[in-house]
Amino acid sequence: MPFTTEAAVVESAGAEFVIQSVELDNLRPHEVLIDIKAAGLCHTDLSVAGGGLPFPLPGVLGHEGAGIVAEVGSAVARVHAGDRVVLSFTSCGSCGNCRDGHPAYCDTWLPENLIGGARNDGTSPISRGGESIGGHFFGQSSFAGRAVVDERSIVKVETTRPLEHLSPLACGVQTGAGAVWNAVRPKPGSSLVVFGVGAVGLSAIMAAVLTPAVTIIAVDRVPSRLELARELGATHTIDASLIQDVPAEIRKITEGGADAAIEATGNTKVLEQAVFSTAARGQIVAVGAPAFGATAAVDVNFIMAGRRVQGITLGDSEIETLIPAIVALMEAGRFPVDKLITTYKLEDINRAAEDMRTGSAIKPVMVL
Repeated sequence: MPFTTEAAVVESAGAEFVIQSVELDNLRPHEVLIDIKAAGLCHTDLSVAGGGLPFPLPGVLGHEGAGIVAEVGSAVARVHAGDRVVLSFTSCGSCGNCRDGHPAYCDTWLPENLIGGARNDGTSPISRGGESIGGHFFGQSSFAGRAVVDERSIVKVETTRPLEHLSPLACGVQTGAGAVWNAVRPKPGSSLVVFGVGAVGLSAIMAAVLTPAVTIIAVDRVPSRLELARELGATHTIDASLIQDVPAEIRKITEGGADAAIEATGNTKVLEQAVFSTAARGQIVAVGAPAFGATAAVDVNFIMAGRRVQGITLGDSEIETLIPAIVALMEAGRFPVDKLITTYKLEDINRAAEDMRTGSAIKPVMVL
């Protein structure tokens, strides 16, 4: 029998979230029904809701879910009813990148996670009044009391920590941490600058502290975020609203340029600054996603000095490895994700979205 649940529905591009009753389809063999207990709000959700990314609306978003397994499909063996889980992105599991441990670059990643709004057979697991609406967002659509979730989106977590502390691991936290551990891989004594210290950037700071990097620079325009970056381990902070030439300031701090820069704002002008902040043979990692079609201007002769510009998705993470590792670090008090979180009720999701836009909340999490 189909299930009914309350969900935050976006009716059209630019509209607010509205709490409505929706119906969930019967489970397919590789799907799992999850009682959602927490769901983080991410800039990607806001980009889709605002019309910046082509997801079919009306629809249900949410891709940082955490909850309890209520029921499993007939072919599911990895989790069982009652398990505590974090919900992340989905992937096919069989293409070359999936087999090579890089599921964030799955052949089916875009339609299955970001823009399709449906299963790979074209059906949506969510309907309203008998009519299908956009669902299957990152294999979950977790802004709801219950969600039908792809098995490959699910990571079982062995911890008693509150699920609202774990849901951001699904996207924002693993994106920042993975950018450092999987892409930059700082060498002893190296320097790293992070542009934009929201949830992704601050996660990158926390990850960098656990490496041999010596100089960790945080750049932002919000003083409270820079203060938290210092608390979490940044050795230097730059308020971009006060410094006219940020790359020059970074070159001054690092005596020539940073070994690596992570751009976490999604602003192409900031990406250009990140490039000019690095030393010869420096690495620039872009993790902030602007609207489709956005471009950045880069002096080709400048990057010919061995500089590398790399874009990565979701930290290039293998979720069943990285997420449990971060949970273990949280348990040991070495990765304080809770310092990033502000909690809200699902019915207050529009206030959470506004707080995120203004910078007063770093990582809003809906608690159900």
